[in-house]
Amino acid sequence: MGDRNIALRIYFLAVLMFTGNGILTAQQTPVTYPRIAGYVGILHPIVTFSKDGTVTNFKDYYVAGLPTGINIWKSHAIGFSAEFVPFIRAEKGTSKMSNFLFHPGVLVALGKGWTFAGRAAFETSGRYGVTPVLNKIVKKNKNSGYFVAVPLPLRFGNEHPASFTIGFQFGISF
Repeated sequence: MGDRNIALRIYFLAVLMFTGNGILTAQQTPVTYPRIAGYVGILHPIVTFSKDGTVTNFKDYYVAGLPTGINIWKSHAIGFSAEFVPFIRAEKGTSKMSNFLFHPGVLVALGKGWTFAGRAAFETSGRYGVTPVLNKIVKKNKNSGYFVAVPLPLRFGNEHPASFTIGFQFGISF
């Protein structure tokens, strides 16, 4: 009976050594969820289409948004985001804050640094709508990452025709 107990102990010790070795020697700390991340960036609306015609940024004026947001990742695959974007418009030698956007939404990790954000949009201009965004981390550091994104805002309301915009955004997440 004693030899059997010793043999079982050696067996279990060997199993722990071989299966637990990767766990004991792992150098990366596992990510725990929920995980909170923040980001800041700059957004350039490039071109807007509506039944009234096509309007391009950089031609007669320049508009830029300064998005700041908080992402709360529930798991490695899904999360919630709240984004706040003041827009500055420069035209004819003057500039002013022209609009403010509240942009809550859902985040879906697509893998290899890609993320889809499906956002609702509520603007102080009286416009509302949705904004699908495709985002890519282009450089990942230990405590931050640089990203580029393509937002595609679709807007309605405030006695204007529906519009669709193509934009470009880049920033840093931390």
